[in-house]
Amino acid sequence: MIIDNHPYEVNEQGHLEIGGIDTVNLAEKYGTPLYIYDVKTIRDNCRAFVRTFEELDIKAQVAYASKAFSSIAMVQIAKQEGLSLDVVSEGELYTAFQAGFPKEKIHLHGNNKSIEELSMAIEHDIGCIVVDNFLEIEMIGRLLEKYGKNMDVLMRVTPGIESKTHKYIMTGNEDSKFGFNLQNGQAEEAFHMLYKHPSINFKGLHCHIGSQIFETEGFLLAAEVLFKQIAVWNDKYGFIPEVLNLGGGFGIRYTGEDTPLPLNKYAEKLGAAVADFAADLEIPMPEIWIEPGRAIVGNAGITLYSIGSMKNIPGVRDYISVNGGMTDNLRPALYQAKYEAVIANKANQEPSKQASIAGKCCESGDMLIKDLPLPEAETGDILAVFSTGAYGYSMANHYNRIPKAAVVFVEDGQDKLVVQRESYEDVVKNDLSYE
Repeated sequence: MIIDNHPYEVNEQGHLEIGGIDTVNLAEKYGTPLYIYDVKTIRDNCRAFVRTFEELDIKAQVAYASKAFSSIAMVQIAKQEGLSLDVVSEGELYTAFQAGFPKEKIHLHGNNKSIEELSMAIEHDIGCIVVDNFLEIEMIGRLLEKYGKNMDVLMRVTPGIESKTHKYIMTGNEDSKFGFNLQNGQAEEAFHMLYKHPSINFKGLHCHIGSQIFETEGFLLAAEVLFKQIAVWNDKYGFIPEVLNLGGGFGIRYTGEDTPLPLNKYAEKLGAAVADFAADLEIPMPEIWIEPGRAIVGNAGITLYSIGSMKNIPGVRDYISVNGGMTDNLRPALYQAKYEAVIANKANQEPSKQASIAGKCCESGDMLIKDLPLPEAETGDILAVFSTGAYGYSMANHYNRIPKAAVVFVEDGQDKLVVQRESYEDVVKNDLSYE
């Protein structure tokens, strides 16, 4: 039995399996809450992008957006699959270095990069910095002069495209904290600072129009806007971009309301559009870069919880409380994100009621799922929430002084602990006594 629209199965015992392993056994072995990743699904998602560009004979870089889930093991999987890496902080840079990731394939993003972050990137000769503001251009120039180095950069621009997504995760419209605005002349000014800079190798443009996007129209419109600007600079200054980075944001399925495209379709559509635009402009086709994060790891992950107390309010709602919540999955509280789930040890049983899944934090907003169809639940059952591979562990926090959960990878019937569960000693280790 296969769980509908999720890459997992139900075994003969009626238990949910991931990567050929019984999730109930994983919960017993590692405890709960527990993040579990099916490595085969991660690899399949990586290859859907990489192989499509290869089959189309399009020069491209697929950069894993590590903000979705960054750990040494995950970065190593990205390296094994031939991906580049998108990082946004010193911590993500450091993780990449510890994982042995090829430095020349690392791209540094961020709307407020510190001098320390830029110094780390330049000292270690990473592949590219995506420039986001005027101060950053000045800082990069000073650092390159100090170290006697050159650096490849892209210029991030806001193309004025409003994607059909949650307002908190739209990043390509004009009113955005990210990038240089094409409409008000900021991008033009930045272009003159970068083009023919003695130490900066200006490789091309970058944009990102949002996240959890289910269609290609927004990406194609963004590419059209970028090429219109490229045409102006090509005519005036002879500028020919080597790289066009169209960002990420490719949507995944969380619930039946979501209708994502197969991942290869995004690559096919973007490749064809960029080829057409370049041909119309009569310039060489630039290398295409994209930055999938959620699309790589989102549907590869599940989170296991132990069910604790239950509360019935007649005529109103049934509550089932679990031993996690907004500390291990902040998205429902932050974005009103929706999820599907099953009772892992009763995965073959038909739902008989609806219940809302409450987290254990001392917040009324700590609700993981509203009105979830379930069979009869009991204290001690294991709840498995699907599609938690992106922005679960990476947004985990210590609210109520709750330790962060462990992370396990499963592949070919084998399980491996890749992030240890925090102890209470870990939670207080940076506290200093006042006595």
